[in-house]
Amino acid sequence: MGFVRGAFGVKGWIKIQADTEYADGLFDYPVWWLGQENDWKPYTFENGALQPKALVAKLEGVEDRDGAEALRGKQIAIPRAELPAAEEGEYYWADLIGLEVVNLQGETLGKVSELMETGAHDVLVVQGADAQRMIPFVDQYVLEVQLAAGKIQVDWGLDY
Repeated sequence: MGFVRGAFGVKGWIKIQADTEYADGLFDYPVWWLGQENDWKPYTFENGALQPKALVAKLEGVEDRDGAEALRGKQIAIPRAELPAAEEGEYYWADLIGLEVVNLQGETLGKVSELMETGAHDVLVVQGADAQRMIPFVDQYVLEVQLAAGKIQVDWGLDY
């Protein structure tokens, strides 16, 4: 859902880089999980504000700048069961990571390693055995997402 960029002020507030459609959407969840890899800890959300250049939040138990700085770089997660179902034709990025990408010729381009937001549209980053490809996540190129089958069909050549 995002990550902690650092401390904000001296009273334990943190600056956040949100990876959500609406940055302040994180405020809808009462408990956030902060951590990395296999080391996660729950924090109760107390307060938040949308600043001109950052999203800031106060978490229970983080009372000073040192405590907030200790969270720098931690990922922010919300349990999947608490997230609303994706609407038809929409996907959570986490669901796309690891899907196999196959073109119209049946050639495997690789697997989705990450997604990027460019402002104009999202981009699939596909890691193949021979190359890394960046495919715009638009209807013109992404023809079908088959979550259950673990595949994405694209109109994209091996030589692009």
